[in-house]
Amino acid sequence: MQHVLPPLPYPEHALAPVLSAETLAYHYGKHHRAYVDKLNELTRAPSLSDLSLDQLVRGQTGVLFNQAAQVWNHTFYWRCMSPARISAPPALVNAIANDLGSWASFEERFKTAASEQFGSGWAWLVRGLSGKLEIVTTDNADNPLRSGATPLLTCDVWEHAYYIDYRNERKRYVEAWWNIVDWQFVARQLG
Repeated sequence: MQHVLPPLPYPEHALAPVLSAETLAYHYGKHHRAYVDKLNELTRAPSLSDLSLDQLVRGQTGVLFNQAAQVWNHTFYWRCMSPARISAPPALVNAIANDLGSWASFEERFKTAASEQFGSGWAWLVRGLSGKLEIVTTDNADNPLRSGATPLLTCDVWEHAYYIDYRNERKRYVEAWWNIVDWQFVARQLG
């Protein structure tokens, strides 16, 4: 199975001013592409060539896991954003209120998790094994699929996600990023 770099769901300039075309050119066009290319090199063996991306993320370790998870994480990240302001549908708002207290509490907790993640990684809204919504962070390439959770939303907090536009101000990036979340996409992941 040849893994491909999926097209962005919008033009590279569409998320500006939150994320510039230059950021997307590097982040998507160079970083994400490099993960896909390396994954294809690593999965040439017949025992790996028929495994889906999800299977690789769930079942591999080491460099193979890192490449597969970064392809998965980035593909999901791009889909979590939209150039249009998209409000959260009532079902998502209600689920968040039921499991996380309120929308305001969720927003504050998610932004804090993303801003305070030590080093490189990801902040996620997931449906955990209990069926309840949770906010989690993962280091480096880690992915909630490995613990059986269902990802609903992610924010990439590796420096390459924001450094061109925000330098070392991760918190400012997270605040701005919140304004381009595609809440319809998030709701669809909830099911």
